[in-house]
Amino acid sequence: MKHILNRLINQESISSEEAKQVLVNISKGTYNQNQIASFLTVFMMRSITLEELQGFRDALLELCIPVDLKAYNAIDLCGTGGDGKDTFNISTLASFVTAGAGVNVTKHGNYGVSSSCGSSNVLEHLGVKFTADVDFLKSCLDQAGICVLHAPLFHPAMKNVAPIRRELGVKTFFNMLGPMVNPSFPKHQMVGVFSLELLRLYGYLYQNTDKNYAILHALDGYDEISLTGATKVIRNTTEQIINPNDFGINSIQPNDIHGGHTIATSAKIFTHILKGQGTNSQNNVVCANAAMAISTVTNQPIADCFELAKETLLSGKALTKFSKLVALSKN
Repeated sequence: MKHILNRLINQESISSEEAKQVLVNISKGTYNQNQIASFLTVFMMRSITLEELQGFRDALLELCIPVDLKAYNAIDLCGTGGDGKDTFNISTLASFVTAGAGVNVTKHGNYGVSSSCGSSNVLEHLGVKFTADVDFLKSCLDQAGICVLHAPLFHPAMKNVAPIRRELGVKTFFNMLGPMVNPSFPKHQMVGVFSLELLRLYGYLYQNTDKNYAILHALDGYDEISLTGATKVIRNTTEQIINPNDFGINSIQPNDIHGGHTIATSAKIFTHILKGQGTNSQNNVVCANAAMAISTVTNQPIADCFELAKETLLSGKALTKFSKLVALSKN
């Protein structure tokens, strides 16, 4: 590790294979906490290269506990986090709207590190059970159209990193990796990223896979469609800028989509929106993200998918899916 750290501190990069081996060694407990913290910190000080990101991704996919859910033709809606915007749990809510619209979802998530409340925090608070049991996950998909893959259960190799990430409390390159290492290897993926640079890196990595994808970044900094302005979207064969008027709506203000500062308040916002009691801005931003996911899988026009998403949310279909998931968790 000392040799690797010296090279990185001297502004050198490491190869894909070297990056992969570092994470494998971390999983084996080869390095101490100070060395791991130093390694993470270096990548906060400089940009990650395509080769480094690829190596980290390959290591986590190789080390994960895979779960075969291919029969469900599912999508994962996941943001990198790390955008510093402290929005409510938009992609998690959009996941239930997507499921309510008839598109299966394998939701990969974790506790918040750089935000006050990650998807796992709010779902656990509201009674969703986390498990790696494949029969339970299939039951969730069969009955609720969605299952939750809590990252620590499928990436046990990263147990040496989790406490260090919590103590650092800022985004690290693991934020960049989360969406890429879903252990069910979903065919479809919608990923929000926190910078244009990372959007480009993701585009390069995903174009060399067999995934059907939409990678997006709001140009004012959000790792999701925020409706506060324009969003850049990279898909398998296209790149485009989408605006609120593409959904037939007006732009909104950043204050409209701020989240809670505690898990309890975040959960309250979550259930309020899911029950159809959200503001127009809250509903629209959730449905815009769900629309992108639905469009990615079905290839239907984004405006049509937005109308379907709004009907799904306001009719209670998304709430029904969530309630079913919680009920299954209690059995």
